[in-house]
Amino acid sequence: MTAPKSWGDASAILAAAGVKEDPSYYREFTGDDEKAVLTVAKRIQAAWKTNDADTFADVFTENGSLLMRDNQLKSREEIRSYMAEGFNGPLKGAYVKGWPIEIKFFTDDVAMVITEGGILFPGDAEIAAENFIRATWIIAKQPDGQLNLVSHQSSPVKG
Repeated sequence: MTAPKSWGDASAILAAAGVKEDPSYYREFTGDDEKAVLTVAKRIQAAWKTNDADTFADVFTENGSLLMRDNQLKSREEIRSYMAEGFNGPLKGAYVKGWPIEIKFFTDDVAMVITEGGILFPGDAEIAAENFIRATWIIAKQPDGQLNLVSHQSSPVKG
């Protein structure tokens, strides 16, 4: 039996993406592979913080899927266009804040992360109850070692 392939070094992945590492983000998920997988969510959060639709979309695979509210986007280019419109319109200045609550590795190159958090709009100090979500992230390690988002779906949490 061969040892599982490493998912990479979280610090190096984030540095290469120009994202500052925040060790507290990992919470109890401190294994090397867990931290590496969580860099996908950190890269998405960083893209939101700067309202950068290109960086946001580039985290996804070419045929990546994003369900955001009632919009099912089915490719990197659809995601790029949707986020560019949002960041130049109703999402201008908004960003997301979240944290991991579960990680599962299905294979040596497919993982699922569940996070909770939400969107903060300009002037918000906390995530408003109506913007609190849980999200499921399906992440694939590519043959070149890159970690990409295959699918992201968020659902409101009320209650």
